[in-house]
Amino acid sequence: MNWVTKMFSSSIGQKFIMALTGLFLCSFLVIHMIGNLQLFKADDGLAFNTYAVFMTTFPLIKVVSYLLYASILFHAVKGIMLVMKNNSARPVKYAVVNGSANSHWTSRSMGLLGTIILLFIIIHMKNFWYEYKFGHEVGYTSYYTNMATGETKSRAMSADYIQANKLEEGITADESGQYRVVVVKDLYKEVATEFKEWWLVALYVVCMFAVAFHLYHGFQSAFQTFGINHSKYNGLIKFVGLWFFSILIPASFAAMPLFFFFK
Repeated sequence: MNWVTKMFSSSIGQKFIMALTGLFLCSFLVIHMIGNLQLFKADDGLAFNTYAVFMTTFPLIKVVSYLLYASILFHAVKGIMLVMKNNSARPVKYAVVNGSANSHWTSRSMGLLGTIILLFIIIHMKNFWYEYKFGHEVGYTSYYTNMATGETKSRAMSADYIQANKLEEGITADESGQYRVVVVKDLYKEVATEFKEWWLVALYVVCMFAVAFHLYHGFQSAFQTFGINHSKYNGLIKFVGLWFFSILIPASFAAMPLFFFFK
């Protein structure tokens, strides 16, 4: 266990764990983006609500989610600590500093960008995850899909109605077997309602710029921390880091609130 203590206490070990948790969070962003793209389907929220139920009830996903929460906290807290440590190591700045000569501004602003993202995550979790899990205002919707025609109709229901009729979330079939019935907590409607607030939409879009710049430096530096720094791979890593993690993913997340605001 001594080597574990040394890894957590040494600067090299801390950077290694920062890189590891950072790449884990990158993989989560990919999965989260794919799931949230269901919001764009014209099915009154059926696909997205079904995805939300799966992500909150499947046992393996629930276990991984706790690892995700721990990674977010560790990555954020340790990142802030490293920035404070670096600043305290040089209490008096040089008279003339040309930081751009040695590093990109994103690498010098990782602490600020990370702090903005952390505040955004807290707001995001409060508005959606907390409300979905513990809020009382999120209602239910039942979707009835005709097995013969494929046509789907939906009906909103209150939580009181669900409890009174002892209905459970999930996929069932009606007694005749003619319809496929899906009863879900309607997170889609909650998302659509929240993103009618202009200030929340503006906050999401601005924070996606912070995510883009944070990932631009963080994704590439993680591989450098692991010692993967070779002309054979650097081009691919830079391409994926720039076009996929710095542009495509943040743009996709920013498009979601804009879609509902102008819908």
